[in-house]
Amino acid sequence: MKRTRLSEDRIIGVLKEAEAGAKSADLARRHGVSEATIYNWKSKYGGLEVSDARRLKELESENAKLKRLLADAMLDKAALTRRAAKPTIFWQKSSDARRKAGKLSLISRRATG
Repeated sequence: MKRTRLSEDRIIGVLKEAEAGAKSADLARRHGVSEATIYNWKSKYGGLEVSDARRLKELESENAKLKRLLADAMLDKAALTRRAAKPTIFWQKSSDARRKAGKLSLISRRATG
């Protein structure tokens, strides 16, 4: 079934028709949506004007954006906390490298000498 997205002003218009006394089944058939969709619209947009519905949509998108930013910040914090919890000892790494280099030079001296 083809899925179309109605604008806020059309949704508000459908709901005003429903408030005026039109049956949900007739409205659904006329506008190409299901009765459940009209019921969901009533719960979300019931009693709103077109400008209020547009403002609601803007606020919802801004809220979603802020939630994504918060989630990213929390992930960054968790990664930094994990990184800070691991002890990094630089002298062990450098001494291991010196030890390996010493073994290589010793082996090469024995091979040539």
